[in-house]
Amino acid sequence: MATKTLTAANSVILLAIPRLIPVPTQLQGFATDDVTDFESIDIAETQEGVDGKLSAGWVFKAVKMGVTLQADSDSNGFFENWFSAENAVREKYFANGSIYLPSVQRKYTMTKGVLMNYSPVPTAKKILQPRKFTIVWESVSPAGF
Repeated sequence: MATKTLTAANSVILLAIPRLIPVPTQLQGFATDDVTDFESIDIAETQEGVDGKLSAGWVFKAVKMGVTLQADSDSNGFFENWFSAENAVREKYFANGSIYLPSVQRKYTMTKGVLMNYSPVPTAKKILQPRKFTIVWESVSPAGF
């Protein structure tokens, strides 16, 4: 078995928007300390009766993914094009994607993503600050390696 590390520098994120940008595009130019983050999800609904008996059920849950890019990243254009196209037609475009994490030998497939949060302009301080975008995915699944 190969040795695993915690290196994030070799991570690869590919996104495609079938009706807009059909060829998968590799995102590049990530922020110094932040590439992406996935929010944890609650995967059960529970109810406890007055007699103390717990019941539970499995439920579908959308997955939020944040992507943080340096202000000078060419990949900001991917999100600007996505946002502008939706504004023009007043409709949502769904994306698909994948993330490869070679250091831990994992790959994940993301399906039916919606651009949920958009940073239109980088914040200007001493230097321009990173921009953050949020995609909400219908599903994120392990895809082997």
